[in-house]
Amino acid sequence: MPGKEGLTLFFPEKMAERVLTPVETRAGSAKRTIVFVIVLIVVAALAALPWYGNSVLVQFGISVLLLATLAQGWNIIGGYTGYASFGNSVFYGLGAYGVAIAMVQFKLPFWIGMIAGLVLAVVFAAALGAAVLRLRGHYFAIATLALAFIMTAIVSNVEIAGSNIGLVLPLLKSDVLFYELALGLLVLATMTVWWLANSRFGLGLISIRENEEGAAVMGVNTTLYKTLAFMLSAAFTGLAGGIYAYYITFIDPVGVFDVGLNVKMIIMAVFGGPGTVLGPVVGALILSTISEVLATKVTSIASMFFGIVIVIAVVFMPRGIADVLRRAGRSPLRYFVDNVRTHRL
Repeated sequence: MPGKEGLTLFFPEKMAERVLTPVETRAGSAKRTIVFVIVLIVVAALAALPWYGNSVLVQFGISVLLLATLAQGWNIIGGYTGYASFGNSVFYGLGAYGVAIAMVQFKLPFWIGMIAGLVLAVVFAAALGAAVLRLRGHYFAIATLALAFIMTAIVSNVEIAGSNIGLVLPLLKSDVLFYELALGLLVLATMTVWWLANSRFGLGLISIRENEEGAAVMGVNTTLYKTLAFMLSAAFTGLAGGIYAYYITFIDPVGVFDVGLNVKMIIMAVFGGPGTVLGPVVGALILSTISEVLATKVTSIASMFFGIVIVIAVVFMPRGIADVLRRAGRSPLRYFVDNVRTHRL
């Protein structure tokens, strides 16, 4: 498979069709350096937030960071590979139950529970991927959607998982710890997506998204690539579920296998820019903030918020904020009009 030019953190470049001049090369390198420095400053500021922010802000931060990690996890299978999974909430629930069962039933420490949840999510994704990744489009989406309901029914009848009552975890009053864990996981997920965007493996995933038959003809092992992407997506989603379980101290099947959570992570990824490195993170931050403000100020509108976002994103900016910033330029109105015409709305 041919190589490709380096990608920026926010906008993945297309493969170069001509040799770049030294001036263009230096300009691109300078741009990447500036973005990298800005990201480092933002991460440092976020890491220090518990020491200059109040407890409410820290708790909100935990929620946003976990949602951003979920959006990044979905971005791997949905944004880069092109398979719109509605089953990531299953991995989230398995990660949560891995921690809960380890700590409640076996009295094991939190980190062992995290490993157990990670293994559960990844192994299930590998086994599931071998079957459902043979499906495409709406067939794949429906199959993964059904998994969440099936898993809810199964876990509700498993005694070690607390049946349909759920499990109560030990209480740990340390919001700072959970905040830093959530931030660390998001940074790791984002670094992984950045590696994908700049790697041969990531290029293989993109080729599957654009033309799976063509990718197979070019020598890409599409079944292996899709399964590995599904497992990688499950890993970060499961780890986020484990942190959430210990933070919230109570889980039940309906709560952790909630399809609505899966819809949220998809909306955030699509709104920010699927198939980009920072798009899902930005989408999660913006939508979570607006949703929180509406929930406290205008409750009636808050319940409709994500539905409105779906309509706006699909009609006016189907490739997210990242594409708007990259392509709108000096004619933003024309950009939105072209999207409406393209979709014949």
